[in-house]
Amino acid sequence: MKYNTVKLGDYLYIKGRIGWKGLKKSEYLSDGEYRIINGESLTKEGIDWNKAGYITQERYLESPEIMLEPNDILITKDGTIGKIGYVEEIEKPTTVASGIFVVRNIKPLKINTRFIYHFLTSSYFKRFIKMRTEGSVIPHLYQKDFVELDFPLPDITLQCKIVGILDAIEKKIRVNSEINDNLLQQASAIYQAWFEDYILYDGSLPSKWRQGTLADIANVTSGKRPPVKSAEKTDTAVIPLVGAASVMGYTTEANHTDKILVTGRVGTHGVIQRFNSPCWTSDNTLVITSNFYEYTYQILQRIDYSSMNRGSTQPLITQKDMNKVSILIPDQETLHDFETLVGQLMEQYQANILENNKLAEIRDALLPQLMSGELDVSDINI
Repeated sequence: MKYNTVKLGDYLYIKGRIGWKGLKKSEYLSDGEYRIINGESLTKEGIDWNKAGYITQERYLESPEIMLEPNDILITKDGTIGKIGYVEEIEKPTTVASGIFVVRNIKPLKINTRFIYHFLTSSYFKRFIKMRTEGSVIPHLYQKDFVELDFPLPDITLQCKIVGILDAIEKKIRVNSEINDNLLQQASAIYQAWFEDYILYDGSLPSKWRQGTLADIANVTSGKRPPVKSAEKTDTAVIPLVGAASVMGYTTEANHTDKILVTGRVGTHGVIQRFNSPCWTSDNTLVITSNFYEYTYQILQRIDYSSMNRGSTQPLITQKDMNKVSILIPDQETLHDFETLVGQLMEQYQANILENNKLAEIRDALLPQLMSGELDVSDINI
């Protein structure tokens, strides 16, 4: 089934800040009634409201045209181009920084806003972004690019059916992510109760526990430069390439197939990633292995990495720095009990990660076919 093609600008309000003096760090407030979303607030999972900043009412009122409303879509136009967020509700008056476009549906009877959102996350739109920004010294999306973009538009009934299919997948991914957040909180609470509050020993530090270093229970190595680097998966580059804070692309082979913890060596510090499947850890990472995996993970979450940084231009943490981190070493029996208890929680965590990866693959495969009309959903009842 072939859909009619329209211009995106005929159906959407697309605005960014114009002539707005950017905020200095000193102007951000630690809390307040008026929020501002910047590029760091948009992640692969959408909007991270915990990373929103706060500004004065005076600054907020400077740009009334981009005061956010429910169902607005946000997309980064500077820096890391094309990160997408969907505004479901507004708890406080909120605006956006200069590096973000606000996309708003101006014809809700003809176009489903969630349909727009899914279109903007499609491979078609990603290719459009790449074509517009490839080779640029400073990548940037312009409003005129959006306005003239061709957009496949089925009738509103079909739009709603397509949205129903894609939203159902995203809802399951979101539920799994929320469960995993809770599992992480439970694991952290157990660690605190056992090894900080000593509830198993009436609140007192057991005499048989001792002070040591991370090197006593873990092995720390550095990642390496990958043989091949691809921003997207290809037929040959299917192995996740792990950077300091996230998967940064794909490569052709793995340098780890074991159970590892990964953190940043250069640049970003303090993000602890868990991997239990083939991956390649890049040369800006430190790789930690341990027989006490869950205990080590909790320790790594609690290190003050800012006190370990070497160098100001490009902060660095070395293997030696990590090995010397002072830790509490409980008796073997308590450690094994902790690994067993928390390990059971994290088995479910890992299962949810694998399910979400599979669901994301299904969504990404379905999305372009649904958007183009290659898959006919007219007979599906949702």
